[in-house]
Amino acid sequence: MSYRKQCELLDISRSGLYYEPKGESEYNLELMNMIDKEYTDHPDMGVPSMMAYMRSKGKKCGPKRVRRLMRLIGLEAIYPKPRTGIPNKQHEVYPYLLKDVEIRRPNQVWSTDITYIRLKHGFAYPVAVMDWYSRKVLSWRISNTMDT
Repeated sequence: MSYRKQCELLDISRSGLYYEPKGESEYNLELMNMIDKEYTDHPDMGVPSMMAYMRSKGKKCGPKRVRRLMRLIGLEAIYPKPRTGIPNKQHEVYPYLLKDVEIRRPNQVWSTDITYIRLKHGFAYPVAVMDWYSRKVLSWRISNTMDT
């Protein structure tokens, strides 16, 4: 059977048949060893601080290379991550009232949403009221406070 037919049956390209992956270069392996040793001592070091450390040791590397090598090793800086999706146990959980509702006509269900836009000197808070059936924005306002 021809190579073309074999590749077609295996659903791979013919160029992929001849491709032999190259490993990392000696320089990258040396950098990875340095990154691993420094990360062991300072696990809070991210890409910028790791890059600064490598440059202080006389190694030429940019943020893209350091990020790629850290990902390849499986390292990530230890820092507090946002916990926005974790509910407070004391808060009441309300049922989803539209679970089995089929929306068939305009003005049957409205929804509202508010967000914030960071500005140079504070925030702007846009709010919109939307009809679910027609997907039209019925009303919207922008405020500089979130109290109303």
